[in-house]
Amino acid sequence: MKLAILTTIAGSAAAFSPSAAIGASSSALHMSEPTTEETTAPIVEESPFIPAPAPLIINGWSADAALPMYGLPGAVAPLGFFDPIGFSKDKDLNTVKRLREAEVLHGRVSMMAAVGYLVGESTPTITYGMDVHHTIANNQLPEVPAAVLVPFFLAINFSEALRASVGWVEPGAGPGSIFSLREKYYPGDIGFDPFGLKPTDAKDFANMQTKELNNGRLAMLAAAGFCAQEQVNGQGILESLGF
Repeated sequence: MKLAILTTIAGSAAAFSPSAAIGASSSALHMSEPTTEETTAPIVEESPFIPAPAPLIINGWSADAALPMYGLPGAVAPLGFFDPIGFSKDKDLNTVKRLREAEVLHGRVSMMAAVGYLVGESTPTITYGMDVHHTIANNQLPEVPAAVLVPFFLAINFSEALRASVGWVEPGAGPGSIFSLREKYYPGDIGFDPFGLKPTDAKDFANMQTKELNNGRLAMLAAAGFCAQEQVNGQGILESLGF
């Protein structure tokens, strides 16, 4: 009887053993399954494509650092580009434009001065009336009445203020603004063209600018020569030539 009871208990225990094995196997399989983690690649933001700025073209001219004076007109045969002292050598664009601005301005003043020497000494004027036997040009300024001289100087001041406002950066505009020309300003072109002589074609404009520069350079030499000649002999220019 006892043997039968033990046998029954052992069989009952054996009946539960497969379930435990299956459970263990299932647990083992569950633990052995690889865990997949979702990995996201880093997002690389592509910088927007920014095209290179187009070269600034003013009156058909675009600054080229590989050329003398950045390619500004004025170099003609037989001398070509003539700068023996090297004023423009290794200068930045703003400095080169200021040099050209000064050359154009002095050339224009000298052209008027050369004509003024001849006209002021040999034709009727406001100061001397119809008498053409005038004082030499070097000595005329102190003889001009204040009523004529003051408006003359005011006109010069007004024209210079206009030129500065058109071509030059305001001194208080920021760092580097002192002695700086505006980026879009072409040296000497303040927009004053009452007779419409300015060409629209780039090549024609360069040719006209070269002619103006050459005439201005000659006039600077002529005006200096007139002044020196009158200081030496005290005679007017045409009088010195025998007229």
